[in-house]
Amino acid sequence: MRSTLLQQNTLSPVALAVALACLSLNAVAQQPSTTANASETQKSIMPALEVIRVVGSATPVLLEQTGTVVLINRKQIEQIQPLSTEDILRRIPGVNIKSEEETAIVANVGIRGLSASESKSLMLEDGVPVAPGLFVGNDRYFNPRIQRVEQIEVLKGSASLRYGPSTIGGVVNYQTKTPDDGVTVTGRAGSFNLQEVSVEAGGKSASGDAFAGIVATHASSDGFMDKDYKMTDVMAKAGVIFSNNQKLGLKISRYENDANISYRGLLLADYQAGANYNPAPDDYFLTDRTAFDINHEWTLSNQATLKTLLYWSEMSRDYWRYNVDTAASTNAGRWVYTDALTGNNRSFDRVGIETRLTVDHNLLGLLANSEFGLRFMQEEANDTRIRAVRSSDRTGLNDRHRIDSADSVAAYAQSRLELNDRFAITPGLRVESYEQTRLVLSNGNATAKTSNTEFLPGVGATYNLSDSAQLYGGVYRAFSPASNGVALDGLTDQQLDGERSTNFELGLRGKQGQLRYEVAAFVMDFSNQVVTGNSDPNLSQSNAGATEHSGMEFMLGYQLAGGFSIDSNATWVPTSEFKSGDNQGNRLPYAPKIIANLALNYQLEQLSAALSAHHRGEQYGNGDNTVAIPTNAAGGIWGGLLPSYTVLDLTAQYNLADNVRLFAAVKNLTDKRYITGLRQGIYVGPERAFELGLSYSF
Repeated sequence: MRSTLLQQNTLSPVALAVALACLSLNAVAQQPSTTANASETQKSIMPALEVIRVVGSATPVLLEQTGTVVLINRKQIEQIQPLSTEDILRRIPGVNIKSEEETAIVANVGIRGLSASESKSLMLEDGVPVAPGLFVGNDRYFNPRIQRVEQIEVLKGSASLRYGPSTIGGVVNYQTKTPDDGVTVTGRAGSFNLQEVSVEAGGKSASGDAFAGIVATHASSDGFMDKDYKMTDVMAKAGVIFSNNQKLGLKISRYENDANISYRGLLLADYQAGANYNPAPDDYFLTDRTAFDINHEWTLSNQATLKTLLYWSEMSRDYWRYNVDTAASTNAGRWVYTDALTGNNRSFDRVGIETRLTVDHNLLGLLANSEFGLRFMQEEANDTRIRAVRSSDRTGLNDRHRIDSADSVAAYAQSRLELNDRFAITPGLRVESYEQTRLVLSNGNATAKTSNTEFLPGVGATYNLSDSAQLYGGVYRAFSPASNGVALDGLTDQQLDGERSTNFELGLRGKQGQLRYEVAAFVMDFSNQVVTGNSDPNLSQSNAGATEHSGMEFMLGYQLAGGFSIDSNATWVPTSEFKSGDNQGNRLPYAPKIIANLALNYQLEQLSAALSAHHRGEQYGNGDNTVAIPTNAAGGIWGGLLPSYTVLDLTAQYNLADNVRLFAAVKNLTDKRYITGLRQGIYVGPERAFELGLSYSF
């Protein structure tokens, strides 16, 4: 089920930008010769457009970035042995996860007191937006698979100005693997009948100026609480370095996942009794995604580089859920289903192009590094609702069919000015302009449009106290657009601006002997957060909610004797509060005051191991700050106070040979039973699980 609206209404600026990019690719004969070795080829061709500059170490000290930077490299990922990207993110300071099942098929990420049930942060893969609809729809429905990820970058603070939209909390960039020469096969098995096989295969030309590779994974599991899934993820890469200072990279990926998950959770009595059954055994979340990225890097001179990234993706999400008999469910203490079946089925298409010019130069007598960026993007969401019955094999009447589209353009400029050898400031400005359209085919092709432009200034600074300590900070304006369904609710332009926030940050990072540390204080002041509860019953949203978020992040690492080391971090968010509206004075949902992580690591020759603890403080399930979790199956927004919890994981790996790695894990070591979230019932955290794996390279 795919829409053709993109073909019928092509965005002319995109076509123009594509043509310009093609012209730059055809200019290969005009530049002097250059050379690169094979390792540089594989590391630099993909991706050519780095959305976040790789800092080279997970524990940097002196950086050009004016905000908090966390980088998790491949070695650290392998130590954690994650099943999902969220297994990594929940260990990063400032990040809260509202997980729905153990492999994080959908994304629920909150940063610095923002609700984990509503993303206000930009998710990228190799610099490309991966949320299905930044302007037109829900951005939770796709989450990159951890098996293809080489490293994860998380950036918070004023450096987020380079990216957009939806960077209020920060930016997460998943950098994918570029396979080395040869083949690596990795297998993993574990509890809940987990079976996973991954293959990485790659090679390069004899001259070292071209490479190609593939990363493929197939995984299946009966799942905790019988939430089974079957997943296939394939990614192919290729790249070439031309003899005239130009590089070209290509990535193609395909993802499919059939998962037996739902909005339904356990009702309270069954949760308290320790039940572990699937509360929606016949509901399915079916996703597939095809994506294509091409990037080009042109070194114009020793002082100037032009990078261009063209991307396209198509994703579908079919969500089949059975209706419930509410009264019977309340009486039974568990969900009782009827034969009525609803398919909330959506597809998302995106095409975009982004180009960035970086220049080293002198400005007002100062050394400067300037960057200028331009992005054109078009998105479309095709939304259908199929009414069916159990015996109809998922076919039936389409009683709601609408197409949401958005054309957007963004431009930004920033300059890093070195005032002296210790102090640098980075002022910048970003402009985001977009037009949204809703077409309701099931309502006589009725249509509505709206548009908005946001100006987002900011400034950041770094000051090197010494060769091993740095102060940093900044202030900037951030925004997140209201989606089509909100901005054009009732097929009427609701005159909703984007959600705006003024963000402040001040931090200190450094290293002293075996000690590594970082501390950052932040404030996010929303003047225009979109919230529910409009007084007009015909409308669902309004520009009404001012909110305030403030707190601190702490990171500390120490190398002990005998191969032991400690890594720790904590996030303290005393204020995450509605400042206006019906919930004034209440705390935002899914925004705990305390999140903490502690890991004791051990490394001795071929053996490495880690015992890690993750603590999440108590949090509310809705903006009303309801304390009691509902005991019945009545409708409405589920709320309640979710208790705090601490989960322990034990992981280990051993290199049997240079090309053979054995790894094992015990997840939730103490078999802690805890609540991860509420939707229509209680989401339960996974019970104790065992995993064993082997990786072989040849």
